[in-house]
Amino acid sequence: MKNLRNQIVFIVAVLVVWQVVYQMGSFPELMFPSLGKIFQSLIKGFSRDGLGAMTLYSLSLIAKGLLIGIVLAFILSGLSIVSKTFYSIYHMVVSLCDLIPGVALLPLAILWMGIGEGTIILIVVHSIIWPMSRSIMDGFRAVPQIYIESGENMGLGKLGLVTGIYIPASFSYILSGIRTGWARAWRGLISAEMIFGTTSSGAGIGWFIFMKRTNVDIAGVFAALLVIIVIGIVVEYGVFHTIEKITLKKWGMSR
Repeated sequence: MKNLRNQIVFIVAVLVVWQVVYQMGSFPELMFPSLGKIFQSLIKGFSRDGLGAMTLYSLSLIAKGLLIGIVLAFILSGLSIVSKTFYSIYHMVVSLCDLIPGVALLPLAILWMGIGEGTIILIVVHSIIWPMSRSIMDGFRAVPQIYIESGENMGLGKLGLVTGIYIPASFSYILSGIRTGWARAWRGLISAEMIFGTTSSGAGIGWFIFMKRTNVDIAGVFAALLVIIVIGIVVEYGVFHTIEKITLKKWGMSR
């Protein structure tokens, strides 16, 4: 509760400072809108400009990409336990690919897959699979040897060790990898939508920001950024913190 109170106080302080700076008139209103103007643009965005539908469309894309990326990361990281040769090769691939920004792949993705949802989903998958694979493999390597030997004495095979020993024992690493991958995928998605534009299925929140910027509607841009921030807060505290409370803290693996 103390941390939550401090965070609320900080947010209120930022809003107060913002409004004070606006009232001082240090910046043109066009470039530094008031809080009231931003919230008016937010309401207008949801009621008239389709911001709600665009946000849901972006969330649907990132959900598909996250699901594919998480499954692939688990499969490939699991294979790295089964085969040392595969581990050495895949570890090198992860180290190389993790350095490439998702947006940098957008031109290639368009050439390979054309203009459509698949291109955006590919960027999301790229953004999550490498950091998550790194975290999973680090977690697997951190599993105490006594756990592995106990599993072998119980007659567990390679697959049984992965599902029954490695994954539960390295859950904190896995959760950290998903959290990092989610943040990178969310940023990559918004950036790709701003560059890529619309697809045949619809437009996302990144495209909303691009259009508002083109129309010099800075209040609309801030309204969309506010939506992005709120989604990030909901995922962080509503999803990840909840998972931590019912797993890691309950198991004594986190404070």
